[in-house]
Amino acid sequence: MRMEAFTVDDIPLVKPGDDIAAMICERAALEDGDVLVIASTIIAKAENELFSLEDITPSACAIGIGKRDDKDPRLVQAVLDRCSECFVESPVMLVQSDRAHVCINAGVDDSNVENDLLADLPQDADASARSIGQRVEEITGCRVAVVVTDTNGRAFRLGQTGVAIGLYHATPIYYWRGKKDLFGYEMQISEEAVADEVAAAANLLMGEGSGGNPVVVVRGIPLFTEEKTSARQLYRPDNMDLIKKALRIFKES
Repeated sequence: MRMEAFTVDDIPLVKPGDDIAAMICERAALEDGDVLVIASTIIAKAENELFSLEDITPSACAIGIGKRDDKDPRLVQAVLDRCSECFVESPVMLVQSDRAHVCINAGVDDSNVENDLLADLPQDADASARSIGQRVEEITGCRVAVVVTDTNGRAFRLGQTGVAIGLYHATPIYYWRGKKDLFGYEMQISEEAVADEVAAAANLLMGEGSGGNPVVVVRGIPLFTEEKTSARQLYRPDNMDLIKKALRIFKES
């Protein structure tokens, strides 16, 4: 097996209403089975998921958290408004976004966004991935998978990596259970988060700063599936999430 990954170069600064699929198709010769890995920030910009702190009035709770964390209380309020559950308030805000993603600051991002605006995560990243994938198919006739990514920290490890928050025709998890290992033993438990692995690989080419490479094409891996998939398949069920349970117990104590 051989995997190839390359950036789609010269993507212009995305504005609300822009057709990201058309931008990609104009700049890359796509093939059936390609995986388009797209940074969530440009999707949020195209979908006008932008806001200004000037429009936010912080609550007393936000002001208190802001003082403890040395943060603008308006940003704290923006995070509180966008979370369904707050696990940690200080020294960082670790929350479950109202868009299901567990992350710092509910995914609110001020990097690579102009005019002093902030970007939300896409309202429905699966729907965004589907819209772009179907538009690419309409333009090129190629069947592609789409992975929408965000950067995330990880429990127990330093540093951030790319993760999948939206999928279209992309396999989220490969289940090795029941397969044989090198010695013929049947594997009992092994779930490989292949969509996250592709997101992380693409993030190496995207970069985190001024790289300006928000779209990567990954070719040569069997990630495309005809099945309807969702990034939510990557989230551990609430009743099985030991870290969430521990955080809730700690918060209540």
